[in-house]
This record gives sequence, structure tokens and C-alpha cells, in this order.
Amino acid sequence: MMTGSEIRGYFLEFFRKKGHTIVSSSPLVPKDDPSLLFTNAGMVQFKKVFLGEERRDYLRAASSQKCVRAGGKHNDLENVGRTARHHTFFEMLGNFSFGDYFKEGAIEMAWELLVRELGLPQDRLWVTIHEGDRAMGLGADEEAREIWARYVPPERIVACPTKDNFWQMGDTGPCGPCSEIVMDQGPAVGCGSSQCRVGCDCDRYLELWNLVFMQYNRDPQGRLTPLPRPSIDTGMGLERITAVIQGKSSNYDSDLFSPIIRLMEEISGRAYGVDGKADVSMRVVADHARGVAFLICEGIVPSNEGRGYVLRRIIRRAARHGRLLGIDGPFLHRASQVVVEQMKDAYPELGHRRAAIAQIVLREEERFAETLDKGLRILWEEKERLRARGLRIVPGEVVFRLYDTYGFPVDLTEDVAAEDGFGIDAEGFERAMEEQRRRARAAWAGSGEEEVPEPYRRIASRGISTEFVGYEGLSAVSEVAALLVGGEEAARAEAGAPVEVIVPRTPFYGESGGQVGDRGVIHAPGLRVEVRDTLRPLPGLTVHVGEIVEGSLCVGQEVELRVDEGARWDTARNHSATHILQSVLREVLGEVVHQSGSKVTPDGFRFDYTYSSPVSAEEIARIERRVNERIRENVPVDVAFLPYREAIALGAMALFDEKYGETVRVVRMGDFSTELCGGTHVLRTGDVGFFKILSDRSISADTRRVEALTGRAAVEYVQAKEQAMAELAVLLKAAPEEIMDKARRLLERQKELEREIRELRAKVASGQSRDLLEEAREIGGVRVLAAEVDLEDPKAMGDLSDRLKDRLGSGIVLLGSRSKEKVILTVSVSKDLQGRFPAGELMKEISRAVGGKGGGRPHFAQGGGPEVDRLPQALQMLQRLVEGATD
Repeated sequence: MMTGSEIRGYFLEFFRKKGHTIVSSSPLVPKDDPSLLFTNAGMVQFKKVFLGEERRDYLRAASSQKCVRAGGKHNDLENVGRTARHHTFFEMLGNFSFGDYFKEGAIEMAWELLVRELGLPQDRLWVTIHEGDRAMGLGADEEAREIWARYVPPERIVACPTKDNFWQMGDTGPCGPCSEIVMDQGPAVGCGSSQCRVGCDCDRYLELWNLVFMQYNRDPQGRLTPLPRPSIDTGMGLERITAVIQGKSSNYDSDLFSPIIRLMEEISGRAYGVDGKADVSMRVVADHARGVAFLICEGIVPSNEGRGYVLRRIIRRAARHGRLLGIDGPFLHRASQVVVEQMKDAYPELGHRRAAIAQIVLREEERFAETLDKGLRILWEEKERLRARGLRIVPGEVVFRLYDTYGFPVDLTEDVAAEDGFGIDAEGFERAMEEQRRRARAAWAGSGEEEVPEPYRRIASRGISTEFVGYEGLSAVSEVAALLVGGEEAARAEAGAPVEVIVPRTPFYGESGGQVGDRGVIHAPGLRVEVRDTLRPLPGLTVHVGEIVEGSLCVGQEVELRVDEGARWDTARNHSATHILQSVLREVLGEVVHQSGSKVTPDGFRFDYTYSSPVSAEEIARIERRVNERIRENVPVDVAFLPYREAIALGAMALFDEKYGETVRVVRMGDFSTELCGGTHVLRTGDVGFFKILSDRSISADTRRVEALTGRAAVEYVQAKEQAMAELAVLLKAAPEEIMDKARRLLERQKELEREIRELRAKVASGQSRDLLEEAREIGGVRVLAAEVDLEDPKAMGDLSDRLKDRLGSGIVLLGSRSKEKVILTVSVSKDLQGRFPAGELMKEISRAVGGKGGGRPHFAQGGGPEVDRLPQALQMLQRLVEGATD
């Protein structure tokens, strides 16, 4: 019996023999696609090829694509574990034709692979075709029906409507009919209905492979016109085909999931297949462990927004199901390691990120354990409130809040509520859920990368591209291939115009991989264009952004392009330093460190990395010293071009959000740093010169940011610090080496003076307190003092109010003062009255009188507000509150 891994390899090898280029999976974070939160299909990385915006050096491709459907428009999360087929993470096997073979070739190869190679019983295979759509002006796909009739009987060819069998990339663009290959798994796995047939929602008729025939282009008016070069896009879930070949009726019973389920049996002490609810929980964990491992592997960390929020939900959902299985402590980090071990051969990056995956998952599990306890406490308090009112149904908005904020599944809330005889408002919860889905759909629109402007796409579709020759030199001669003025194409531009220039060959580096674009000049006799930035909006297209300061420029004109040499080398120093820094961070802090982003400029750089613990000053100093040691080693910076998979297998580090081709540029520094990188670098590490860390700080729960300088900028920074120290020494009238001692003595003297001031104020306040006590009055047996005092220090006011309270013996003291256009209020309550008149509750009411807020503990509270003229009303408020409570 073939394993899932063997089936993946068999699929790719089959299509390689059929002339297809095997393309590695693209990242789960889609590059340059604002419509997607995650890559959710195999065609995503070829989208621009189908749109004609990008060209590849092959016409046939095949891939096994990592996919996630757990957020945004494509969210299968709630069905995971409850059905046999839904997953957050899955692999999509696909073959693609870019204007090469069409329907006949796609159908023939699909049938050959499934029946002749993999041995699926052809008498149980059905196919679907598009039934046509009168509104679209399309008849049934008789061409596909005719081809399929060579392989299956006519009665097993089913025509289906547009919603099931017509695919489109968006509201406009390439689209076409689909043809699905369906496996009849038999009545034992079906719904049992006499009406069960292809298209039924049950698992009997299982869609295995979807063949999309892209043969039309849809314009903004909805009109369809035939494409000059029809293409093929297919998708088959590895999990589905593996289950079928292994004779399993559920994907979770295949070897892709069974190792994780066995681990859950071991941890929980429960057997899979005995209890339905426990089985659901084990399936959820098995699925989510895979998604979690791959998402973290690509640099995503748990957070409260975007992709990080999706990851957090998946981790917490798995953790909740662990609780339902009776597991009290963290466990998902162990399950994620099973995924790493199982899939690292196919995806070597998992092995490189093993430590980070375990650490990040464990930390999030520990956080959720605290959150879960808070949620249970909130549910208990809600039940107490309902019980006091004689109610027994937990409101839908409470159920939703527990679900959304604390990660409680509805069934967990229902179970906990039922323990005390409570039910839940399921309909109210569903209304709140639907409102959240509506908001989520709106929020995710445009949440991916910034969309490429239409003019760039139009230029690329004409076959215009740019070759980067800036590794070899800083100048080149080329012809202007396209020109934009004000964002629109133009044939000519005059002096003073802001322009965007595109040429076939350029030494200018276009912004990508965290490195900013080059600046410099484009010139010719009588022409000078100052290039202030260089963009790379599409692979293979470089745009020089600047202004014509002399002469005019036109399409077809020959020009010389010259990069600003100083800025380029400053940028190269900083970029090479990021590579050295990452290797040292991993050396000092551990392999959990992985780059999650960077910004490299001529003036310095920032480097974001995954790490969830504080970094001490001693560690920062050690990291800085070690980086400078690596620089002084002066080892060569070697560059090589290797196949992507070979480079990753060698341990090369990759950026999670970067889009790599089949051949990658590998930058190696000695034996300590090997990274995939298209950026510009120094020739030897010694060329970096000097490295200086400006700061290291946390920017999220699991990500930190280093800001640093190299070369001349680092020297200038140190010189500026030395100058500041020299000026400080003059101000303090001390030698530079005596500055610290002198500053400490001055601070100690300042503290002494502040202490003396407080003591003097206390003496003054003590004298005032005798007079203030005379203003105390009794209300309903309670002694109350409310007075305005001339104190601006809240601490001094607190001391005075406590002193007055002690002298009253039993009573309430409210003091107010006017300080810098605001009111300061303090309340002190004697111990015997704190149960009836807690100071914090009194202050909440009193501070509202001056337009502010406040609070505190039963014995003492502080507050205030901006409405200074209303201080008398605030003082009177205490009397009214006491009167109201004692009536």
C-alpha cells in the first residue's frame, strides 16, 4: 500500500515524464495578491501567468501546493473534525498548461494516472461537466462530454450547473467550465437516501480531481470571449486521494494523520474509534497540528490580528479539544513535532524550524490555559446572575463572547452550562456569529499584499521585462522600453516631470526582500533624470522612479543608467550585516530564532526575528561583540545559484514571505551563514566595517526587532555619543570617567530635596487638618468631611485624607484640589464603613461630577476630571450619596 508521501512523489514523477516542470510549493502567505489571506489552491502561484502578467520558461507545470483554508472568504474551520474531508491545512496536487495542451490532454493524463497507474476501479468513477448557462450565453460542454465518453459510459457523465462546474479567477479575467472526477465510495458511506447521487452532500460520491478548462476571458460587462491560448488548471487533494488508495473512508484514517492520532491516544489514554465526541476532538488536533506547524514554519506567530489571529484560533481550538479529551497540560507542541518528523523530507524547512515551532506552540498553549480559566469564571458568574433572576438560558451574546474572546467552542459552553441545569441561546449565538462573519468578510478584503497597479500589469503583458545586471557593475546602457508620467504610459516626458522609467537592462536594484531600491541617475547627452527610488512591482519588471531635471526623455531613447555608488555600498554593508546578525542570534539565543522581516537602507537597518523571551543587556552586548568578530574574520561572501529544493536541503535559510523560483541565489558567509537572497552584498565580511546595535525591543508577543548601523553610519553614531558625553562632562564639571558618579550623587541629592519638600507639605497639611476637622458634619449617623485643599501633589492629598480619617475615628473624608486646569480627588473611608461605603464606588460617582473618572479599593480611592469649576458640586455629591444610603 502506497503512503501519502509516496503518492505525492508518484504524482509529480508521472507529470515530469509527461514533460511538466516540477515547481516547488509557493509560500502559504501569497505574494502580491491582495485578495487572499492564505494560499488556498495550487493555481495561486501561477495566477499572474494565467493573466498574462508573468512569463515562465515552461508551458507545462506540476506541483504539490501547501494550502490553508482557515480564515477570510475560505474558512473550513468549523467543519474540521466533524466531516471526513475538511481541513485547515492540506496539499493540493495539480498539473497546469499555459497555452499548451487543453481538454483532451488534461482528461487523458488524469485518466491514465488514476486508473492505469494508481489502479482506481474505473467502474466506480463518475465525471461531471458544465451543463451550460443561458445567461452567460453558453451551452453544455459537449467537447468535454465527447472526450469523456471514450473512458466512461454516458450514464456516468453528469451535467452540473454553473455554481458547481464553472470557475473564474475573479469578477473579470480568465475563466471556464470545470470537469470533476468523482469516486463512488459505495452506499455504506452515503446518506442512505434513495435520491443520493453525484452532487449529494454526503461522502458517497467523493470529488477527487477538478479539471478547470480556462478558455474564456470575462470583461467588466460580463461578456465572455474565447482566449487565444486556452489553459488548464487542475487540483486534487493529496489527503483525499491517499485515503481512497489506502481504502479508507475518511482522510483521518490515512497515514497522513494516523501518527498524530496515535500520539493523542497515548497522551489522553483514550482509544480512537470508541467515542464519537472524542474522535472529533482527536481529528481536530490531528488537523490543527499540521496547520500550526506549517504556519509557524513560514514565520507567522500568534497575534490578535490578520494571519497571526488565525494561527492563534487554530492553536486554541486544538487546546480546547485537548481539554475535552481530559488533557490538562500542554500537548499540541508535541503533536507539532510529529508533523515535523513526518513531513520534513518533503518540506525540509520544517526541520530547520523545529525548535521555533515547539517553543511558539508551547507558549501559546500556556497563555490559553490562563485565558480558559478566565472564561470558565465568567461563565460561572453569568450562571449566578441568571440563577438570581430565575433564568436558565445563557444569552447568545455571552456564548459568543466566550467563543470569540476566550476561545470556547459552543459545545464546551453548553456542556459546562448543563452541569448546573442551564441551556444556551443557540439562535442568539448564530446571529452574533453571522454578524462576525459579515465583518470578517469585509475586513479580509484587500488584506494581502498591495495590488500591482494596472499600468505595470499592462506593460508586462506586452512582454516587456527587465534584466538586473547590478551584481556585476553599477552602470549599464539600455533603451527606454516604457515610460509613465503621472501613473499613465506616455511616449515622451519633459524637464520637471515626475517619471517612471522601464528599460530592458538595469544595474538598479528594485526594492524587494526587505532591501530598498537603488537611487542614482539616468543620463544621455542633454538629459539627466534623478532616480530617487527603484521598484520591482512584478518579477522581472523594474521601475525607476524619479524626475527629469534636464532635457527630455522618450520611449526608444538610448540612455546610461548609473547607480549611486556610496548608497549602494552602504546598503550592501547593512544587508550583509543582517545575515551575520541572524546567524549570531541563533548562536546566542537558540535555533528558535528566525527572520520574520527586515528593512535595509543605506542609513541602517531593522531586523525582526521570532523570539518570545526578553533579551538581557548582557546578551545584547554579547551579540554585538560576536557580530563584530564575524566581520573581522573577513571571510568571503560567496554566491551560487542552486535548485530551490537542493538549497533548502543544504540548510539555507529562507524568508517566509518571499517568492522564490525553481533556481535560487544562495549567499554564503564562511561556515556560519547560508541564506537564499537576491539582495546586494559586500565581497568579504570585513567590508561591513563596524556593527553597532541601537536597540532591541519586543514588537509583539513572539517577535523582537533589532535596529542597527554599520560602516560609516555606525562610526558617526559612536562619535555623536562621545560628543554628547563630552558636553555632559562640561555641564557637570566632571571628567568623562567621573560622569556616572557625579550623576548618581545629583540624583540622590534630588531625592533628598523631594523628601524634604514632602515633609514640609505634611507639616503644613497637619496644621490645616485641625481647621478642616471643624467642617465635618454628621449625616444619618455617619461623620462626613468634604473639603477643598490647596495641594497639587496627589500623594500629599492621600496622606492628608488618611490623617483626617484617622482623627475622625469613624467617617468618610473627601478632599478636592485644583491642579493645572484639572481637579484631583481623594476619598478615605474608615474600616467600619467600608462595607456600606466602599471608597472606589464612591469615587466612580463623585468623579463624574467633574467630567472624569476614578476608582480604587474600599478604604481609599483617587480620581479627577477636567471641569475645574464643578469642584464644589463634586464635594456636595458625597453628602447626597451618604444621605441616599442612610434614608
